[in-house]
Amino acid sequence: MLLFAGAFGIKINWMGKSSLFRKPHGFIFRLLGGIAVERSQKNNLVASMINLFNEESQMRLVVAVEGTRAHSQFWKSGFYHIAKGANVPILPTFLDYSKKRGGFGMALHVTGDVKSDMDTLRELYATVQGKFPKQASTIRLKEETQNNQ
Repeated sequence: MLLFAGAFGIKINWMGKSSLFRKPHGFIFRLLGGIAVERSQKNNLVASMINLFNEESQMRLVVAVEGTRAHSQFWKSGFYHIAKGANVPILPTFLDYSKKRGGFGMALHVTGDVKSDMDTLRELYATVQGKFPKQASTIRLKEETQNNQ
């Protein structure tokens, strides 16, 4: 991701667990656009990221939506709530190991209709296969299973 962005001269920001940002590598990761995240406690991460978008004139935040390297029933929903709260589009990306290709989907401006927005992402990723397909999480947010959606 960092090499790709650098090759095209694109400045990106990305979130990583706080332990990555300790000495001796912390300085380098921050220089490369890293934002340390303390995952062991609730800390209003979504609100903090929305504030960063409001403070920066140009910001490209890269988020790994699965949020883990292991299989999970749901994607982490922070990316969705950040995009909605900051009024910025989601630009989905993919690496399809079965076809040895990568790329971008169409920018998605979230509507607040979680199911409909996620249907758009499910359609994009329907034919994409990751490096470890058995570890891929279901493309679904917990919010989709709640009655108020």
